[in-house]
Amino acid sequence: MPDRYSPARRPLALLAAGAVFFAAGAGLGRWAPELLPALPQATAENPPDTYRVMPGTITRSVTALGLIEPRVFVDVGSQVSGQLRRVDVAIGDRVAKGDQLAEIDPRIYETRVTGDEAKLRNLKAQADQARAERDLARLRDARIRRLAAANAASREDADTSAANLRIAEARVEAIEAQIGEAQSTLDGDRTNLSYTRILAPIDGTVVSQTSVVGQTLNASQTSPIILRLADLATMTVRAQVAEADVVRLRPGQTARFSTLGQPERLWESRIRQILPTPQTINDVVLYDVLIDIDNSDGALMTSMTAQVSFVLDEATNLPVVPLQAVAATPDGGHEVRIFTAGGGVERRRVTLGLADRRRAAVTAGLAVGETVILPEEDHAGGRGA
Repeated sequence: MPDRYSPARRPLALLAAGAVFFAAGAGLGRWAPELLPALPQATAENPPDTYRVMPGTITRSVTALGLIEPRVFVDVGSQVSGQLRRVDVAIGDRVAKGDQLAEIDPRIYETRVTGDEAKLRNLKAQADQARAERDLARLRDARIRRLAAANAASREDADTSAANLRIAEARVEAIEAQIGEAQSTLDGDRTNLSYTRILAPIDGTVVSQTSVVGQTLNASQTSPIILRLADLATMTVRAQVAEADVVRLRPGQTARFSTLGQPERLWESRIRQILPTPQTINDVVLYDVLIDIDNSDGALMTSMTAQVSFVLDEATNLPVVPLQAVAATPDGGHEVRIFTAGGGVERRRVTLGLADRRRAAVTAGLAVGETVILPEEDHAGGRGA
């Protein structure tokens, strides 16, 4: 059995020991800098790996996916039944409020209006006749009363005259009531006739069409949809945020998003509303957060996917350094190594602000333009510009 300290095993043992001492030295360098010997001077032949401090922005945020939709859209339907006679617009057309979009065959409703108008004229003629008969009954009653007062007419004639007058007045009231009913029917049928012309309720763009010319629409139970009209000048991002993150959001907070088609462009707005009723998708509780955004240039379209970032905290225009350049001090503080213009190295105590996974903002102790030294084992950061 070979000796565990034989020459064949000594290189492995030496390497292991070297690794232990290296790890210990690295740990002391990070946590107890006062125990290390003086830092070696950098030379032109052996320059340290450095990063020039530049101003930057660090953001702490909540991310989510969202769907883009028009903030205002209307499903335009028919309030009356009938055959769709014509559609005056096409998908993509812009319309103004009050423009005609389509028409239902109006002939049935025109016939009803014509009949109502004839009935109303007949009732008005009957009313004129009844008023004339009432006026005549009043004259007769007045004459009979005078004769009765002079004992020239009997009591029976007086009672008959008074009754005829009340009958004539009641007939006038009955016909006037019928006129009111007929006028109401006429107004309703005229309204239904006007509903055969489908008008735009808002300014917007035609985004879809459900019904086609020649189709019979039945509005007796539900309002059949003909087309959808949307105002595309203002869009809404409906972002779905997990229940663990939504408690950190409030209306008015800054939100930024990009789309899959334009990942390089960043839109910025604020939270308008957090809907209180969640959706449960694959056992995950999600809340809809609404963000409105101006779309005057038409770059955002319905059903686009948005990658949304809700800003919780942000540090702007502060010196920013890579996290690997920062070391902890025994008292819980932080320090960085500075590469001086003369080629020397010094330790500088710094105060850190907001940090993300790669960088930290420095609120005190470091100025823009200074150069920090990165650990030799970390080369991912490269040399700062």
